[in-house]
This record gives sequence, C-alpha cells and structure tokens, in this order.
Amino acid sequence: MCEDDHENDHAGIGRRAVFVTGAAAALTLSTVSFASAAGGTGPRTRTVRGTLPPGSPDFVYVPVEVPRGVREIHVAYTYDRPTVPAGIQGNALDIGLFDERGTDLGGRGFRGWSGGARTEFFVRADDATPGYVPGPVRAGTWHIALGPYTVAPQGLSYEITITLTYGEQGETPRPVYPPERARGRGRAWYRGDCHLHSEYSDGRYTLAEIARLARAAGLDFINSSEHNTHSAHAHWAGLAGDDLLILLGEEVTTRNGHVVALGTDPGTFVDWRYRARDNRFGRFARQIRRAGGLVVPAHPHATCIGCNWKFGFGEADAVEVWNGAYTPDDEVALADWDGMLVASVRDGRRDWIPAMGSSDSHRSPDVIGRPQTVVLADDLTREAIQEGIRAGRSYVAESSRVSLSLTASGGRGEHAGIGERLRVDADTPVTVRLEVTGAPRCTVRLVTDQGVLFTSDPLPVSGAGTVQWRTTASYAAYVRAEVRHEAAAGPLPGALAAFTNPVFLGS
Repeated sequence: MCEDDHENDHAGIGRRAVFVTGAAAALTLSTVSFASAAGGTGPRTRTVRGTLPPGSPDFVYVPVEVPRGVREIHVAYTYDRPTVPAGIQGNALDIGLFDERGTDLGGRGFRGWSGGARTEFFVRADDATPGYVPGPVRAGTWHIALGPYTVAPQGLSYEITITLTYGEQGETPRPVYPPERARGRGRAWYRGDCHLHSEYSDGRYTLAEIARLARAAGLDFINSSEHNTHSAHAHWAGLAGDDLLILLGEEVTTRNGHVVALGTDPGTFVDWRYRARDNRFGRFARQIRRAGGLVVPAHPHATCIGCNWKFGFGEADAVEVWNGAYTPDDEVALADWDGMLVASVRDGRRDWIPAMGSSDSHRSPDVIGRPQTVVLADDLTREAIQEGIRAGRSYVAESSRVSLSLTASGGRGEHAGIGERLRVDADTPVTVRLEVTGAPRCTVRLVTDQGVLFTSDPLPVSGAGTVQWRTTASYAAYVRAEVRHEAAAGPLPGALAAFTNPVFLGS
C-alpha cells in the first residue's frame, strides 16, 4: 500500500520557468518534495499533472527532492492522445531521468532514457529498468526529463506518478564488458551490422536474440547502438565469443538527425539534447572520437520526424547510406554521398567520407544483417574493424550470400582495391574488374565522377559473374560498383543487392 499519496498541479503557466541549458531551451516545473524516511520502509507516492502547449521546448524537467534513506525511485506516466486532422502531428512524449548531479549538457547526472518505449521505469543501486543505469540513490534534487517530441494543437496533458521506496540500498554491480578482440582470420573481409536496437531502448529484441540472429546472419561483429543510452553496455559480455565481436556505442538521437557512435569505450554516454542551431554537435563528435569511436550519421534522408540529418558532414568518419530494407530515401542518400565523392575529387581533396550500411533492426520481422558492412581488416578487433571502416576498405551487401571483389590495375602491375588509390598517369589504360557471387539476375553498374559509365547484362541464375571495364584516370577519377536487382516498375532503378566504396584513379 502506498503512503502519503499527494498531487501537484503543473498546469498553471505561473509554475513554469524557462531557462537555457547551454543548448536547447528547456522548461523547469515546480519541485516535487517527499518527507524524510523517518524510520519507515514503505513506498511513498506523489502524482503530478500538467499540460504542455504546442511549441513547448524540447525538454521539460520535473525536479524531485529525494531525501536520505531512499532505496528505489519508480516513475510511471501517461499522456493524452487526442484525435488530430490528417497531416497534423499528434502527441508523443519521451521520458528519462537525471540524478542529483544535475541536467547539465554532457554532465554526469544521466541515469537513463526510454524515449516513448516505456510507460514506467525504476532505478535502484543493484538494478534498473533496461535503458536506465543502476547506482546509488543519493539524496538531492533529481530530475525527470520529459521530451515533448510532438504536441497536438490541443496541447499535451500528462500525469506522472513518482514512488520512492525507503530502505537499505543494495550493492551496485561492477560492470563487465565484452572483449575488444575475437578470433579472427588475420587480414580478411569481416561482416558486421553496426546499427541495432534491443529492449534497452525502443527495440523488442533481447540482447541474446540479437547475438543469436547475428550469428545466423553470418556476421563477425555488431555494434550496440541504443537510442540515447549506454545502459546495455554492461550486459553484452556473456554474449560475445570467439566468433562474434561486440562493439559498444549509442545512437545519439537529436531533434535534427541521428548519429551512430560506433565502437566507443565501454560506459561512454553521449548527450543528445541539442539542435543544429545550438552549434554543439562538434563538441560531442569530438567526445565520441576521444572515447575511441567513429562518428557515423545515420539514415541522413529518412522521413521520420527529427531523423533527417542537419548537422553537415564535416565531423563524419563514415555515413550510413543504406538503412534496413532498401527504400527511396536510401536511393537519395546514395546519390547525396556520390555527390560528396564528386566534390572531393573536384576540389583535389584526398579526404573523403566512406559509406556504410546497417539494418537498424528493432523487432521481428526486421532482419539483422540486412544490410551489412563488409570490412577488410587486419584482424577481428575493435581497432582493426574501425580502421577498415575509416579507410573505406568496405562494401555493403544485403546478406552474407553476396560477396564482391572490386579491383583496378594498370599496365605495369599497379593494383588497387576498394578504398585505395591506383597511382597511374592520367592516360594510362586501367582495367576495372568486379567479381560477384550470390546475386542472381542482378545487374552491375560501374559509377564514376561522371555518372554511370558501364552497365552489364543480368548475371546468371547462379548469381556469380565477372565484369571488366577499361578506362583511364583522366576519364574516371574514381570507380565504384553497384549490384542491383532487376528494375521494378517506376522511376527508380532496381533495389541494391550490394555496393562498394570507390577505387580512386590517378596520382
């Protein structure tokens, strides 16, 4: 039975205070207070209600004064979902928690985020709801973080029930993380899926299911990438093995696009509470790299609210061009990436942004490993895989059935592969060769800075074939390959079965 059930009303405008956190504006509501433990061990509950108007700030904080002697914090919430006209967004309200260390951007107070995936959560020293971080419940001002993702014209009415359970705290477990090395094959092509979701954010897969399905998909490595939380990091160790390298990261899910932090140090949390106009992304991109990770903008042309990438690509180590089942927004992302390649060679730059592909799987029937990034690495280690991705020694395939080999060679034995440069004079004849397996009836296209300059006949039903094309560096500054299914009706070419990063030509 809960004791001391009280209600607070946050509906009045006068109870609100708008402040700036150093990034996006935020709204802080009046404080919710609890009595001291006074020797009791039973739960005590407060319920708060309020309404957020259209145009509310991105983040709304509910301060909660937590007294000494609290064992567990439990939060449940609901909000209304009124009917809205077609073309108008309804209500969606995310939620998370910061402890007594505060809500400063990039600070140490983060204790968890579940977005809109859960209606309740708890935190205590020895355990927490997936998405949240176990640890001591210390006295001080905690903050429930609300994220009004979209607000209907009628406003968003919410109710939050906060329950504190008093008593002796348990012991916080020491985190154990997966190893940074698996049993590799030396320098070889390794297959991975770097964008996945589980029950630790808005997915439905368990971590064990992801590991099992990754192995079944023929993957050698995966990257943990939950939305705005690192809470899964400490739960992967028992699922790694000699046959599966598990990298740790986060999908940093801002209101102006998502970025995958790929292969960061265990326990790294990257804040997401900023927009492009706040000029904060560079700070957190640098944090990802300091933590040993790669910065990979995800699905840059996705059509969901807040998914379209608006931070530019100056901080990107790679870009996710293909996300899940191949769709028109992936086709746009592929064309946009190719435009970036053209700009790099036009401007005489040697730096370029490699492309990747990942499944972004959340639940069945999402297919883990469709697509997958196939990386040429010196070994199956965190560092070697990241170096292969950063160098662009990779291609993207729809499944482990598809394999590619793209090379360019000159007349004197010069040779270069994917992500490399064939150093030849401008008019030296160059032979481009692509070997394909696992792509029945697919068509090969060779794409250069001038566009598509070669299209093959369909491959045989066996799915295996080889195509060759002759060119020069003066005619093609780079060559990359696309393997496409038979074209469907409509303006788009057939969906991709695979594509490569480029081979560059010329000195």
